[in-house]
Amino acid sequence: MAASGEGKGPAAPRFNVRKVAVLGAGVMGAQIAAHLVNVKVPVVLFDLPAKEGPKNGIVTKAVEGLKKLKPSPLGVPEDAALIQPANYEEHLGLLADCDLVIEAIAERMDWKLDLYKKIAPHVASHAIVASNTSGLSITKLSEALPEAMKPRFCGIHFFNPPRYMYLVELIATPTTKPQILDDLETFVTSGLGKGVVRAKDTPNFIANRVGIAGMLGTMREVEKFGLTFDVVDDLTGKKLGRASSGTFRTADVVGLDTMAHVIKTLQDTLSPETDPFYGSFGTPEVLKTLLEQGNLGQKTRAGFYKKVGRDILRFDLARKDYVPGGEKADEVYGRMLKKPAGERLKLLRNATGAQGQFLWAILRNSFHYAAVHLATIAETARDVDQAMRWGFGMKQGPFELWQEAGWLQVAQWIQEDIAAGKTLSDAPLPEWVFKGPVAEAGGVHTAEGSFNPTTGKFEPRRVLPVYRRQLFPELLRGEAGPRFETAGTTVHEDRNLRIWTLDQEVLIVSLKTKMHTISPEVCEGLQQAIEIAEKDYQGLVVWSGDEPFSAGADLESTLPAFIAVGVTAIEDAEGFMQQTMLRLRYASVPVVSAIRGLALGGGCELGLYSAKRVAAMESYIGLVEVGVGLVPGAGGLTYIARRAAENAATSTDKDLLKFLTEGFTAAAMAKVGTSALESRKLGYLLDSDIVVPNKDELLYVALQQAKSLYDSGYRPPHKRMFPVAGRSAKATIQGQLVNLRDGGFASQHDFHIASLIANVVTGGDVDAGTLVTEEYLMTLERRAFCELVQHPKTQERILGMLSTGKPVRN
Repeated sequence: MAASGEGKGPAAPRFNVRKVAVLGAGVMGAQIAAHLVNVKVPVVLFDLPAKEGPKNGIVTKAVEGLKKLKPSPLGVPEDAALIQPANYEEHLGLLADCDLVIEAIAERMDWKLDLYKKIAPHVASHAIVASNTSGLSITKLSEALPEAMKPRFCGIHFFNPPRYMYLVELIATPTTKPQILDDLETFVTSGLGKGVVRAKDTPNFIANRVGIAGMLGTMREVEKFGLTFDVVDDLTGKKLGRASSGTFRTADVVGLDTMAHVIKTLQDTLSPETDPFYGSFGTPEVLKTLLEQGNLGQKTRAGFYKKVGRDILRFDLARKDYVPGGEKADEVYGRMLKKPAGERLKLLRNATGAQGQFLWAILRNSFHYAAVHLATIAETARDVDQAMRWGFGMKQGPFELWQEAGWLQVAQWIQEDIAAGKTLSDAPLPEWVFKGPVAEAGGVHTAEGSFNPTTGKFEPRRVLPVYRRQLFPELLRGEAGPRFETAGTTVHEDRNLRIWTLDQEVLIVSLKTKMHTISPEVCEGLQQAIEIAEKDYQGLVVWSGDEPFSAGADLESTLPAFIAVGVTAIEDAEGFMQQTMLRLRYASVPVVSAIRGLALGGGCELGLYSAKRVAAMESYIGLVEVGVGLVPGAGGLTYIARRAAENAATSTDKDLLKFLTEGFTAAAMAKVGTSALESRKLGYLLDSDIVVPNKDELLYVALQQAKSLYDSGYRPPHKRMFPVAGRSAKATIQGQLVNLRDGGFASQHDFHIASLIANVVTGGDVDAGTLVTEEYLMTLERRAFCELVQHPKTQERILGMLSTGKPVRN
């Protein structure tokens, strides 16, 4: 249950994590270690001593393997070297310096208990010990520990892959000290950037219990209605408000062996007496077959799906082989799924086609299962819905959707299906569904809080100081809480952006355009925000409450003017955007960009021209205009040239070309950082910029930074001339580009665009060391941009991107 905070500003942290030990260098252990490194936490990764070669061989191999994994568990691959390797034979003494020990070895109770006995004498007296088990009883594990360690022991369940999955479940034992769980929740939330849900110590906890039961139920319904895997994935992905990979593609990504293990935990630890849905927990025949064939999903390149060349094949159980895939669901159900929740569920329940009946069945089953088990697996309904959002990529948890569709009506439909023998279990819905506070409120989430079936009351979020950093936590449907769209005091609002303040000290500007693209009207609004901030506020923060930060300039909005007036309209729009960037840079109050998700093209430039950037770990920043046949035109190339000059000025090596190379390459190849850390490596974030692990703390940190800059007596930088590399450097770059073109690595149009980029970043036809202004380089940018926008091949790229969303290569 993620919590909320009260009051202003966080209290000092009570639990200082200086170093973490991770026990077990398997898939999860190594990736947990990688994420700790991402967020600057020193980590020691342990495993068994190797039988041959260096004793740290097992760990060393696992760390090397991290560099090859996709998606990458590391923010930048070279940070793998920061993971300290260790083995149980030689290095147990290192545990004494660790404040947190995370055990992540194989799911064998006997192995875990043996390891605990081995480490117990070496663990620091204050350290928290947590087991990253996905289903073993935390209480049983704790029984092997010395009495002194039991209050500091709990379960911690990361989801795979741990860098990207937001959910972490924490599980207490009867002897876990409450403060220990609070301390760990604080660290995991703010230090690791995760959403914490506290689960009861029951098999597979919350997310996997509900989620895997749901997948098993879905597989049974697939058999019943005779649907193919590709059709099911089309129905159960984005259209249903779930992870885009759908049911079977998700299973392939997770790994069919992992899924089988979680299913086996359900089978081994539950029974018809403890779970009335036990009859649906049998391993599906198709899963057994795939496991027998060694087809474990993505890791073996074959599972429910197999990629052969460019073709995606799907597994056919009857043939026990792969057949052509790609079949889509009937469009009528896609239209149904866009209807309001109540109408949507009614249409699906009354559908005559197999696909509609299937959709109603899996939704009904999820409501039924969650309601029957709520009291045993979780404290409140909030825990279940958050776990399913954060662990299984659902837009809404089961209780949220049920509540939105009409609580009592849907409950009645479920009860009727139970009576008719259509459900996976004949267990009745709990009495609280029909009588008492939930029935009266029309659902489990209210302004008071979320329903706890044990107490029979609606309970508010847990209050911990760390949650004061989350000014706008993710709310469930029916919950009360601040919403960024309406919070604070609005100073100005139009259809493009909102200028507002939370505290009358720092101004905030939030973009409202699609993908937060930057149009001339947005530029006008940004300039207005700067003027207001300079007059009445300590600073300005550019932040939007949802992703992305900005997908760049709004090309679509400028096309009509280009068609009507010609290139002059584009030149004016680009000039105005450049002026806006300089206005940001030289504002008399600090402008802080709070970046999360994509910051591309003009969005990247908006960040670059701010006084400071605060970026969420999962920020993907880059100048990508080459993809649509253009050059960065709002100051991006000017920034690259200026930063090269600034970096050269602090070095004994004054060869500007050496300092230009990386920035030129990043822009010419449209490189995008795959994390905030890689974006920093590309030069789009500075060492002084702040990377925030938790996306929900971004605004808090940005506001603090703006105030800190103001309190420190912030003044904007002087407008200075700076040296450029000149025509000789341009000729050097040009020679390399000719080789790429003639070697078939770049098209003629790519060569032309890259040549124009080289012309701008080197300062054009001038001598090396010539002093120029930002305005001079922006004029070169503008000319290059306007030349390209008239080029037929660039127009092909722009129209292709606008119509298909995919780059055209020509």
